[in-house]
Amino acid sequence: MLDLGLTHIALPVLDLDASADFYARFAAMKIVHRRHDVIWLSDLTRPFAIVLIETSSVQHPLLPFAHLGVGVASRGEVDRLCELAAEEGCLLRSPEDAGPPVGYWALIRDPNGHTLEVAHGQEIGFTIDGAT
Repeated sequence: MLDLGLTHIALPVLDLDASADFYARFAAMKIVHRRHDVIWLSDLTRPFAIVLIETSSVQHPLLPFAHLGVGVASRGEVDRLCELAAEEGCLLRSPEDAGPPVGYWALIRDPNGHTLEVAHGQEIGFTIDGAT
């Protein structure tokens, strides 16, 4: 894999392990690199990572509508993740079907206040292929 184009986003977090656990459960991300105060997470589908940097405070979290977006395999998976988020008290916005190209989506808050969108049926790949 070549490191060309957008390769990562770095987020400040208060607790590396709690944040890595959140992204493993809600975005299927795995730890691919770890040092003392930094973790790289990837879903292993492309050369892109979320870099979590442990800090003493998170002053500017990604808030709706600034967010990370993750595509999932089905509407049922969006619903399952939202049920889990509701149980944990971190569901920000219940699922909504916005039709093409946005799809079926919802918003979840991570342990640091950053927003994660989970979606099914977004047409980002199709739209990009059509633009080339």
